[in-house]
Amino acid sequence: MDETTIRLGGMALQNGVLVHGPTSWGCAVRDADGALHVASGRKPRLAPVARQRFPVLRGPLALAEAFALLPAVRRALPDARLPFERPAVLGSVVVSALAARVVRRHGRSTGGEVAAAALALLPAAVALRGPNLAAYHGAEHISIGTYENGGEPAPKEHPRCGSQLVPPLAVASLAVNAVAGRAPKAARNAARLLGTTVAVGASLELHAWAARNPGRRLASAIARPGLEIQRRFSTAEPSADQLEVANAARDACLALERAAD
Repeated sequence: MDETTIRLGGMALQNGVLVHGPTSWGCAVRDADGALHVASGRKPRLAPVARQRFPVLRGPLALAEAFALLPAVRRALPDARLPFERPAVLGSVVVSALAARVVRRHGRSTGGEVAAAALALLPAAVALRGPNLAAYHGAEHISIGTYENGGEPAPKEHPRCGSQLVPPLAVASLAVNAVAGRAPKAARNAARLLGTTVAVGASLELHAWAARNPGRRLASAIARPGLEIQRRFSTAEPSADQLEVANAARDACLALERAAD
């Protein structure tokens, strides 16, 4: 990317793509009849001063901003179907939460916490196996990557994808939950909350460093597991119609970003 390229991120939906930049967002979906719907708007900004002063909070606040967009997206595009809206995904959230409580209660402190942390990944795994989501995920990457490459077609894997966070976050979460399991019972929930915040922040900082330094061996080693997750599991080659949706979302976001400049 050159200095004039606007840094973009995104989220795949069940029937479309959400793209966001530094100040704006754009979303496009196809309804049940195949019609394309597009909307855009400004992003909320959460605690910008804290983000600058405390680097470990940058990641959690960025994630919070992304989720804070979702109500606005649903108001602007009622046909949008979010990844976690499927009954199977909602059911997996309940199952993983209940199973985590059981293993924490009956397992050994460290082993129970590790198993509970692993169970927390179940809803995301179920969501990614839903119809069209992996293809829209690939469309999101191709659209953003092609823009960043100056029009040169990009692959369906992208180095800044959230899938890159899964390996370091899983390791960090397992470590945090193992330590939290040794805390006094009255303090375990607070220890888990604090530890999870630190784990998310540290994982995002590591992910950002690897994305900024693609030529370094350590960065390549950090990125490799996430790229394999994208290649084998979380993305699929999109159709031309799905890529059209992603491009519409990207262009709507870029229009607002350029207007702000």
